[in-house]
Amino acid sequence: MRRIKALIIKEFHQIIRDPSSILISLILPALLLFIYGFGISLDYKHLKIGLVLEDTSPDVQSFAKSLSDSPYFSVAIGRERHQFDLPLIEGAISGIVVIPSYFSSYRQRPDLIAPIQVIADGSDPNAANFVQNYVQSAFQNWLVQESISSDWRSLPLINLQPRFWFNEQLESRNFLIPGSIALIMTLIGTLLTSLVVAREWEKGTMESLMATPVKIHELVLGKLISYFLLGMLSFVFSTLIALLFYHIPLRGSWLLLTFTTMIYLITALSIGLLISTAAKNQFVAAQTALITAFLPAFMLSGFIFEISSMPFPIRLLPLIVPAKYYVSSLQTIFLAGNVWSLILTNIFIMVCIGALLFLITARKTVKRLD
Repeated sequence: MRRIKALIIKEFHQIIRDPSSILISLILPALLLFIYGFGISLDYKHLKIGLVLEDTSPDVQSFAKSLSDSPYFSVAIGRERHQFDLPLIEGAISGIVVIPSYFSSYRQRPDLIAPIQVIADGSDPNAANFVQNYVQSAFQNWLVQESISSDWRSLPLINLQPRFWFNEQLESRNFLIPGSIALIMTLIGTLLTSLVVAREWEKGTMESLMATPVKIHELVLGKLISYFLLGMLSFVFSTLIALLFYHIPLRGSWLLLTFTTMIYLITALSIGLLISTAAKNQFVAAQTALITAFLPAFMLSGFIFEISSMPFPIRLLPLIVPAKYYVSSLQTIFLAGNVWSLILTNIFIMVCIGALLFLITARKTVKRLD
């Protein structure tokens, strides 16, 4: 125990002297949280569209105002469709909404097939679908409002009141911020650990450790405990920013959130230590950590890209990615609460993956220089 304690103190002295450790553990989390909190949003607001008014009747003006007042669109109004052809081609606008000259006749002739026309930029499928769906929804809402105000009953009135669980405002920030915490834990657990060990091989300090009575399991535990504590400090720092600065709801318990993070961090540290046993060069260690840990955590964890929409062979890959289960647990604890059946299953799988990686690391790590 004295040797392990001495190794932990030695690691903390090294962390304090190493600016890159402070950068990755404190500065980088703050930067990532800032980017995902302010810089990245999956919510479409103020999307630029062109609105062609081929008629100037009161009905047309009323519908045009309902689009212009929407926070989702930034509307440029014109009288001819060709005015917006070039901006659409150049990508300056995301779509064109054409209100034809017979728009006012739609009330008297509901058999008309197309009271409005929506032309969207298909090079961005998400934005194109949003433009079409929202304009259609805005038109239906306008019909309902007009039918109420004018007592017009030719169309059936349906009072639709949608309800969204767990993220009532549909704010993408509420699930991007918890997902970014998973990326931060991945960086600290995998990238930082593998870089530090590789740096020791490059500087020759590892040879000095090999010459001491320190056993190999003590060496592994010393590094594991040191960077585990550093990772938990970064977790508390990131979570406080998410709660106090971004006001992300935390509907689950702090205790369960902390325990889940501890399990994932041990798994990420095991990956970093496994990389360090094979890579004795910082560049190789960094590239290996990015390819084997960070990119899967970003692309295959469900953080940004929906796993169910991937082809079947690709959907099998996230099953062995620990970040998938951690991201799912984080989003559940933050937005839904303590859903024990889901979270305990995720924790069990992370424990199995972490134990397997730790056993492989222990077998591969030997106390010799070759």
